Amino acid sequence: MPNPVIRRVAQCASLAACSILISGPVSSQQAATPIARYDMDVGTVTGLAAMGGGIGGGLSMMFGGGGTKKAHELVLRLGSSNAPTGAPKADHFLPPAAKLGASVPLLTPKPGTRTDDVPDQMPKDFQRPKGRLLIYWGCGAKAGPGQPVVIDFARLAAGQVPPDLFSGSVPIDRSVSIGNAKTYGEWPNRDTRKMVSADSSLIGDHRIAGNYSPEIKFALAQDFMPAITGKATAAPGGATQISWNTVASATGYYAWVMSAKANNKGEFQDMVWWSSSATRQFGGALWDWIAPAQVARLIQQQVVMPPSQTSCTVPAEVTAAGGDFALGNLYAYGPEANFAYPPRPANARTPWKPEWTARVRYRSNSMWLLNGPDMGAMMSGADEAEQPKRKKKCKGGLGGLLGAVTGDGC
Repeated sequence: MPNPVIRRVAQCASLAACSILISGPVSSQQAATPIARYDMDVGTVTGLAAMGGGIGGGLSMMFGGGGTKKAHELVLRLGSSNAPTGAPKADHFLPPAAKLGASVPLLTPKPGTRTDDVPDQMPKDFQRPKGRLLIYWGCGAKAGPGQPVVIDFARLAAGQVPPDLFSGSVPIDRSVSIGNAKTYGEWPNRDTRKMVSADSSLIGDHRIAGNYSPEIKFALAQDFMPAITGKATAAPGGATQISWNTVASATGYYAWVMSAKANNKGEFQDMVWWSSSATRQFGGALWDWIAPAQVARLIQQQVVMPPSQTSCTVPAEVTAAGGDFALGNLYAYGPEANFAYPPRPANARTPWKPEWTARVRYRSNSMWLLNGPDMGAMMSGADEAEQPKRKKKCKGGLGGLLGAVTGDGC
C-alpha cells in the first residue's frame, strides 16, 4: 500500500509479521512437546491476489498459474528442538502431481536476512501521512451506531496505535515460527524459484526429512480448495452488495473492503476500511488460515459469516466516504488435517509423547475491484481490450493503492 502507515498496519496484521494466529484444540490429556512440528498452509487465490499482489508481500514466489486466472499458494514451515548435524538441511518430498519436482528445500534463514518483520523504527525518509482512517463494520444498507471510528494518521505515525485496532476474538496460535524453534526451515525462500502450478495437486504421500528433525510422513486426501470469486452490484440508497459463489468444504466466510480518496495534489486524505463482522473485528488472524472449530465459534459471535451465506451489503456510508473504486477481499476458510507420530492415544489418561506433529490448513481467497472490471471476465482470461476503459489514476485514490498492491505501479 502506498501509505507507509497503512502498509505497516497491514504488515503487523499479517502472519509473518506479528504471528497473530489461532490456537489448536484444547485437550486435558498430558502431552509432551514434540521434537518437530510442521505447518503446511494451502491456499487457492483468484483476482488481483493471483496476479502477484495481496497482503504480506512475496506472493510471486508462492503463486503459479500467472495472468488473471486461479492460482495456488503453498507455505511450508518446519520447527525442531534439535540442533542440526552440520549445516541445517531439510526437504519436503511431494507427490508427482504437485509438479514441484521430487522435493522443495526448507531453507533456514540466515541471521539478519528476514525481511518480513516489522521494523522497530520508521525509515529515515518516512513522511508522516495526513488525513484519517475511517473504520466501518457490519453487513447492512446503513452503518450501525458508533460508526465510523476515526483514527488520525498523524497519531498512528507517532506510534499511537489503538490497542483494539485488530481482532481480539481469535487467540494466539501455536504456529511454527523462527522464534519458537531451535532450528527452523521454510519454503518459499530466497534460494528457490519454483512456483506452485494452477493445476498442481497435493493429494498423495508427503515426506519431510532433514538433519535436525525426525522423518515426517503423512498422506493427504484433501486437495486445494475451489476458487472463490466476488462481484459487486449497486444497491438502493448508495449501498453496495457483494456476493460470491458457494465454495465446497468452506467452513465460513469473511470480507473486508478498503478505499481511499486523495486531494488535487495526489496526497491521501481519508482512507476507509470496512469489515463484514457484526462487531468491530479487523485483520489479524482473520486474514490468515483458521481452524474449523475456531471458525464455528466466530460464526456464533457473528465475526465470521456461515458457509450458507453468499452475500453481504456494504453500507452506503462506506461507499460515500471512499473513492470511486474500492478494493474488495473475500476469505473462505477451509478444513484442517492433523497428523502425529506416534498417534495420540485414544485413552485420555494415557500420556502422549509424540516425536512429531504436522498440521495442514486450507483456505480460498480473492481480491478484486468493487465497481471495477467484472471479475468473471477477468477470471475467464478476457483480453484487456474487452475490459471497460477507465481513466488511470496515478498518485492518489485507489489507483495508487491498487498499483502498490499489484506491483504494477501507476
